[in-house]
Amino acid sequence: MKEILALCAALFTFPLFSCAENQSAIFGMGCFWCAQSDFDKLPGVIKTVVGYDGGTELNPTYEQVSSGRTQYVESIQVIFDPKKISYPEILDYFWHHIDPTVKDSQFCDHGPQYRSAIFYLNDAQKAEAETSLKKMKVQFPLIYTQITPSTQFYPAETYHQNYYKKNPVRYKYYRWNCGRDARIQELWDAKNKI
Repeated sequence: MKEILALCAALFTFPLFSCAENQSAIFGMGCFWCAQSDFDKLPGVIKTVVGYDGGTELNPTYEQVSSGRTQYVESIQVIFDPKKISYPEILDYFWHHIDPTVKDSQFCDHGPQYRSAIFYLNDAQKAEAETSLKKMKVQFPLIYTQITPSTQFYPAETYHQNYYKKNPVRYKYYRWNCGRDARIQELWDAKNKI
């Protein structure tokens, strides 16, 4: 049994693989350090991995993706227990942690590699993502967030994984300086007043 669990844990980086009914979701949310920090706080999330999705080149590197010359997006893979949290709830959390009103950008990060995206893994996720988008358009008529199939999720380099834990001071300064939390609060405060 220990061997099976170890194998299961090792294979979590593959989005279509599922152990003990856990599921995977992949999003582009701008800076993947911030996305990981946000999703790691969500009850029902078992594990997160930062990486790249949306492109076609094999084994992309941070240098390639950050140049903006690939189709890849800085992404977060979220492995969750559907008995504790549903995919629609994961989607709602995603929407509340991005600015869907900007194109090819999130907060202080600019370029197509920072665009917001939902990378669906199957037809059910696609349908649920499209339903969530319709609900969001009631509040934000102009939304640039893409709903697109996952091409292949590649984990980012080790030094990017859990960056917010490894370098808390630098991470907190980056996040504050980027204005991420202030912009999200501004967006949702404005919508809550309507």
